[in-house]
This record gives sequence, C-alpha cells and structure tokens, in this order.
Amino acid sequence: MSTTDKASTEASHEPVPADAAEAAAGSQLSTAPVEDVGPVGIGVTGWARWFWRQLTSMRVALILLFLLSLGAIPGSLVPQTNVDALKVAQWKKDHPSFVGVAEALQLFDVYSSVWFSAIYLLLFVSLIGCIIPRAWQFVGQLRGRPPAAPKRLDRLPAHTTWRTERTPDEVLSYARTMLGRKRFRTEAGSAHVAAEKGYLREAGNLVFHVALIVMLVAFAWGQYFKSEGGKLVLRGSGFSNTLTQYDDFKPGTLFHPDDLPPFSFTLDRFDATYEMSGPQRGTPRDFKAYVTLSEGAHGTPQKREIQVNEPLEIDGSKVYLLGHGYAPIISVTDPTGKVIYKDAVPVLPQDGNLTSTGAVKVTDGYKDKDGKQEQLGFNAVFVPTFAGEGMGTMFSQFPALLNPQLMLNAWHGSLGVDSGLPQNVYRLDTSKMEMFKDASGQQFKQKLAPGDTMTLPDGAGTVKFEGIERWATFSVTHQPGSGLALAGAIAAIAGLAGSLFIQRRRIWVRAVTGEDGVTVVEMAGLGRSESARLPEELAELAATLHEQAPTATPGSPAGPADSSKRVEETPEGERG
Repeated sequence: MSTTDKASTEASHEPVPADAAEAAAGSQLSTAPVEDVGPVGIGVTGWARWFWRQLTSMRVALILLFLLSLGAIPGSLVPQTNVDALKVAQWKKDHPSFVGVAEALQLFDVYSSVWFSAIYLLLFVSLIGCIIPRAWQFVGQLRGRPPAAPKRLDRLPAHTTWRTERTPDEVLSYARTMLGRKRFRTEAGSAHVAAEKGYLREAGNLVFHVALIVMLVAFAWGQYFKSEGGKLVLRGSGFSNTLTQYDDFKPGTLFHPDDLPPFSFTLDRFDATYEMSGPQRGTPRDFKAYVTLSEGAHGTPQKREIQVNEPLEIDGSKVYLLGHGYAPIISVTDPTGKVIYKDAVPVLPQDGNLTSTGAVKVTDGYKDKDGKQEQLGFNAVFVPTFAGEGMGTMFSQFPALLNPQLMLNAWHGSLGVDSGLPQNVYRLDTSKMEMFKDASGQQFKQKLAPGDTMTLPDGAGTVKFEGIERWATFSVTHQPGSGLALAGAIAAIAGLAGSLFIQRRRIWVRAVTGEDGVTVVEMAGLGRSESARLPEELAELAATLHEQAPTATPGSPAGPADSSKRVEETPEGERG
C-alpha cells in the first residue's frame, strides 16, 4: 500500500482552496463570525452598524472584561459606603486632599457607580451580541450535511491513497460503515463519502459564553439583592432576624428590610473542645452551637445544631457560626451599697488562647459619695487560663476555663455616649474621664477571680466578678444568585474543556476505477488548525479501511512500487 500524509505546519491558517468545492469543504469549521473590514457606510445608520459590529466582537468583549476587572480594584482598596460607613468617614478624615476626587469618581460606591454599571452593561450586551449570531450559525451547521469532496483531495493537509482490487462501491460501503462506527456523520456523494465530526467543539464554545452571561446575571442579582449581617449572642439570649437586631449589616443596592425571612433562635448551649496535651495543646477540635429555632412569626420551636462550615439554612438564608468567646458577669454597687449594674460583658479574643479585652460601661444610676451623678468605665482584660502569680503577665495559657482571671482598671466621668456619635462597645473613651488612683497615686487596677470583689477608692463603690458566661457570633447571609453562579461556573468549565479538547474535522473517501481497471482509493482530512492529530487519525482510519480493501497484489497492474508506506508533511507554499 502506498500512502502520503500531508500535515499542516501552520498553526493559525487553513489551506488555501483552489476551487469552489475546496472552499466549501473548508467553510464553516467554526462559528466565529467573519471580521467585517468593509466600508462603514454613510450616515447615522452606517456608523450605528459599525459601532454594533465593534461592540459585539470578541475582541471588545475581552477588553470590557479586562476593564471590569480593573474597575473592581478601587472597590477593594477604598472603603465602600454600603459596606462600612464608619470606615468611609475615617478614610475621608485621613485623606482630606483626595475626598473631592474620590467623590467625583464615585469611588465610595464603585459597584453602583455610573462608570462601573456602564462597563457591566456593555459587556453584557457584547456577549449577547457575540453569542446570538454564532448560535444561529451553529444550528444551521447541525441541520446541514457534510460538504462534497473537493476535486483535488491531495491539496488537503492530510492525504493518503492506495490501489485495491475491491470495487468502488464496496470500498465506499466499507468506508461509510467504518466512519459511522467512529461516530462521524456521513453523507454519500458521487464516487465519494463525506464525513464530519466534532460539533461539540462549537457547542462547548457557545456553552462557555452563555455561562459567562449567566455568571454576570448571578453576580448582578447577588450584589443588588444580597444581605449579610453579624450578631453576637450570649448563651441563653436570642436573636430575631430583623434589621435592628444586627450588630453590623451590609445590604445590597436594591435590598429592602421586608426581604429578610422571618425566623428567630435562642442560643441554648455552646460547646468547644481543645487538644489537652502534646505539641498541639490548645488546638481547637470541635465547636458546636445548640439553638432553639422558630421559623416564621409563629413557628414551632425546634432544636438545631450549628457547626463551623455547617450552616443552618432557613428560607434561602444561611446562618454561619463564626466565632466564640467569654463574657464575664460584672456587678457594680454605688457608695450606698445599691446594685446599679449587673450584666454579662462580652470581651473580644486577641489570640488563639482567648486572651480577651473589652470595656464595662455604667451609663446610668451612679452617684458618687457627694451625690454627684457620674458614669463609670472599666477597661477589662480577661484570661481563661492564667499562669499564676509570678508566672507572667495577663496572657492566657489555654483557651478553656482552667484558671480564669479578670483585670480591671477604673475611670469616672463622662463616657461620651450622650453625644450621639457611634462608639465601639468594646473600647473605653477616656477623653472626658478621670482615672481612679490608689494610695500611691498610680492608676487603680486589680486582678479578680470569679467571686472576688474590687473596692473602689474613696468609698466610690464596689465591683464584683460574679461569674462567666459564653457567647457565639453568627453571620446571617442571603445571596440569591449563588446557586445560579455555581451552575454558570460549572457550565463554563465544561464548555471551555469541550472547546479546547474536542477537534472539529472532516474526512473524505473517494474510490474510482483507474485507467488500468484497478480501484484507486483516496482519503483526505481537513480540520481547524488546532487539529494536531488529524494526520494520525487519518492514518488510523486508512489502516482500518485497508483491512477491508487491501492493496492490490504485486501481480496486478498496480505493480510492486505502490506497496510501500510513508508519511510526509507538505510545505504551506505547495498547497492550493
């Protein structure tokens, strides 16, 4: 058998056809639109057509996608009003010279700004404009049939030929059966069989672009209607999913408080376990919150558990367990011995062993020994496991309650809570306060164990460390587009994989009777430039067909010179 394989060596061009049949053979191997380089036309209509063609080109879509990525950078570097208004105010205070420019460019509201929305909408329109023509063209290709064989098969990138004693009809019948088994779509023609395969390549391409639109829609939906809030809940206390109950809340642009699903829960118990010994001593092993949940306005209470990475799902919202800590129970009496304050005060962890800091603020009901109304404040440092006297400073040695200690220093005056300005509940503002001093004139402070009492100087009252309570922080998130975004991402990956790994190609088999009465078989293949395996695939198909239509014997007119096999690559300049 004599074979000659001509493989393409140019990665970005298909062979130049020499006639109309070859042009048809190489057409529509892709649904990529042909770039319009013709004249724009005259008048408004011509310019509008030109603008639309530019906007819906894949080049512009990629540029817009890049601009969208660049536009998101300021939203990460500059605090956003809808996320944290306090940080925005602080940023303006720290950068007064840039406030005018930032406001003019809408840098404090990037994702709802005019310029970001314009890029987003243009990208959306561009992708739709790219996809619709390609989709219609792809549908047309699916309904069409493989084109007829070109007149000169030897001009195609991969080609092989041999002579056989089988009749042309037998060869073509064998070829059509073989190609059908290989899942080629076949079409019989005059003295030839045409076959095509790899339609899913363009299907994957379309799926990828449609998935991008789905993800854009999901992103917009999620950004406009999302909500996310945090709440610290003491053990035994409850939370109701209303706007006023949150410690912090981040709404989407089009969020409305009525969108919050009605539910409430009470934190019944919180359990935490740690590694007790070895090199990983103190490493958390398990956190679990036990709650009593009521769905709706009059839902039946039900016991539920919330663990890290195992949120509680309620009517489209998810309740995540984020953190936990301790809340020392503090009581304060005035100089007359009257208890004017008693509450569990949450303190915030500062390290892995839950060394925690906070503030106790007594805003009402206190009068000093002279009857003057004042406010009291105490800076607090709490350690669940104190190393012991002489064993170091107030840093916890273990996160569990093995040797709890509370350090307090005392202030009196005005806490500044009546000014109307927001304050950090975990930090004491001492700008309008005076410290209590001990007998030596130093700041008065004392370390307390549960049950201990601290007596303030000059008969100002007492402070008692009553006990310890636990708290947990929860995040309630509502992201309406998350499921759609996940589906879009999976579809995009699948479509991209299909467009990268599936090869679109065509195969032709021609069998005609030669002048000497022996059947001449020709096979040729044509694919997009990415079809690197086309010569190899053609060789495999030819070998399979050769088993049914072997090379003519040396005694036939074909002669022994045609019984050799070789594979060659044809230079680009010799095609066509």
